[in-house]
Amino acid sequence: MKRFALSRRRLLQQLGISAAALSSGFAPHILADNNQRKLGVALVGLGRYSTNQLAPALQLTQHCELRGIVTGSPEKIPVWQERYGIKDANVYNYENMHTVADNPDIDIIYVVTPTGVHKKYSVIGANAGKHVWCEKPMAMDEKECQDIIDACRKNKVKLTIGYRMQHEPNTQTVMEFARTRPYGAIERIRTEAAYAGGENRPADNWRMQAHMGGGAMYDMGVYPLNAARYATGEEPIAITAHHEITHPEAFTEVDSTTHFTLEFPSGAIAEGMTSFVKPGNKLEVHCEDGWYRLQPMSSYTGVQGETSDGRQLNKPIANQQAAQMDNDSLAILRDTEVIVPGEEGLRDVRLVQAAFESARKEKRITL
Repeated sequence: MKRFALSRRRLLQQLGISAAALSSGFAPHILADNNQRKLGVALVGLGRYSTNQLAPALQLTQHCELRGIVTGSPEKIPVWQERYGIKDANVYNYENMHTVADNPDIDIIYVVTPTGVHKKYSVIGANAGKHVWCEKPMAMDEKECQDIIDACRKNKVKLTIGYRMQHEPNTQTVMEFARTRPYGAIERIRTEAAYAGGENRPADNWRMQAHMGGGAMYDMGVYPLNAARYATGEEPIAITAHHEITHPEAFTEVDSTTHFTLEFPSGAIAEGMTSFVKPGNKLEVHCEDGWYRLQPMSSYTGVQGETSDGRQLNKPIANQQAAQMDNDSLAILRDTEVIVPGEEGLRDVRLVQAAFESARKEKRITL
């Protein structure tokens, strides 16, 4: 299977096209830079997302490739080296990660650790002179987000946050609707990003620990928060939130379900929900003269939707993460603006904190 995947990739490269280019909305500009060198990516943290999504996607990318790893689990090293041909010199642990500064093979560090240490390793990467890709949510609070932004600015490296949905073509259609208003003024939004079964996690799992950025609002809540913002094209002026208490024996430190309401300057209202114990995966936008929706809106595959006048929102994409990483690589290679800068991540973290404040004080919070 490995031999087949590599051969297919090599063939696609010889043809001057990638799988992401074939079926994403970004093929023209991906193909335009076919002769540029590939950027080397080091994944920082080899958990489920790196293992199951990012590393496989890096076998499809046209403008970057997996060259390094940073891990605190030595037993994972030989598996990753055998599977992806990673050189000994490109293997790091969290204590010596700063020495990546001396490694020209690595251009980008992609921080895929628990949220509680995003700032630490993003700053180390920036100070090493490497471009920084940081998974969502960006960090624990506004100050940590700003520290990452400042470190990248100081070291003259690019920073982007891993909001893969903003690279997904059907989501981009919704973002375009926010600009063009084809169905009139936006009035109401309903958005959910949630899944069931989180109560079965062990207490030492980082998603169940407050100091590591666990809980529904941090882990999943940025999806509906970000969706409400890109679906309106506005920044909210107020938030009201409350926690739905379920499974208190399991969720001793973090929220299991959070509901929130965002108010926007235009008068639009967004109702959002995120949860570890109940399902939810949609974005509905109700306007003066019609509506549109994405359902599912945040899945790794199959994002699709429809409009009130029968239009189908079903543009295909081969791999969301590959498109994301190719677009972010092109921004580095061309020295252009990234699609999702650090400031975008900071805005959502600010809203996460405001949601917790609202729930704690049981009051509306003006932003």
